[in-house]
Amino acid sequence: MNVDNQGVLAQLSQALAATVEAVGQSVVRVEGRRRGAASGIAWAEDGLVLTAHHSVQRDHDLRLGLPNGEGIDAELVGRDPSTDLALLRAPGGVLQPPAWANVDTLRVGHLVLSVGRPTAALQAGLGIVSALDQAWRTPAGGKVEAYLQTDVALYPGFSGSALVDAEGRVVGMNTSALMRGMSLTVPVATLREVVETLLAHGRVRRGYLGVGVQPAKLPPQAAEALGQKTGLLVVSIESDGSAAQGGLLVGDLIVALGGEPVRHLDDLMFLLGSDAIDATVSLNVVRGGTVTPLSVTVSERT
Repeated sequence: MNVDNQGVLAQLSQALAATVEAVGQSVVRVEGRRRGAASGIAWAEDGLVLTAHHSVQRDHDLRLGLPNGEGIDAELVGRDPSTDLALLRAPGGVLQPPAWANVDTLRVGHLVLSVGRPTAALQAGLGIVSALDQAWRTPAGGKVEAYLQTDVALYPGFSGSALVDAEGRVVGMNTSALMRGMSLTVPVATLREVVETLLAHGRVRRGYLGVGVQPAKLPPQAAEALGQKTGLLVVSIESDGSAAQGGLLVGDLIVALGGEPVRHLDDLMFLLGSDAIDATVSLNVVRGGTVTPLSVTVSERT
């Protein structure tokens, strides 16, 4: 290796370390579960902190570890399991949020850093954007602005950590819980939408039918007619729920809601978003081998 190359590597190394240190001033340790802390990102100067929902296993006795080594109490504002986000509030003025950037500034192959604080010490990882795609829904029905996958290792306690671009801007929050075996990042636009909802309601509102379902194959004739092989078999119904009032029966196979096909459980959960609450929508079921249209008014999950 020649002297020029050594100089370039040294400059890159110094730049990476400086970026981690700068972003680290906005990254905290989150103590919200029995075993091991997680990481969190300062969202606003008034003390709001974002972290991973699955890392906050209790609603009370939450603590944050600050970059200066101090520990402070925090309270839970709300959580959204469908996007694995939890919003905490600490005293204002103790943290500064980082510079943010939208996901459209990234391309596959771009260098990125993960910056977390699962212990008192700051930790970081380096990698690239390995996949970047359009909006998607999580298995729990949450809508995420873009599919952002990296090859950055998420070490223990790195859920809730910051994903940082080459210019030192945070482009999202890392989590290991949205899809097994994947290092995924919830982009800033999704973070912003969830924060606004949690501040307004304390939770992300979800529609509710009052049924218990499980995936099942459709009868061959119905499958051919509908162009889908699976639906959701109704195995239980709440007596005073929306489904019961709409005429749904145990043994029905749900195949569409609001004109959209329902093949898997995540299809139904996605369609039961906040905009579905109090709406009267069509519900197609296969009953006795025949497609039967029903109408239900979606209630709100409490």
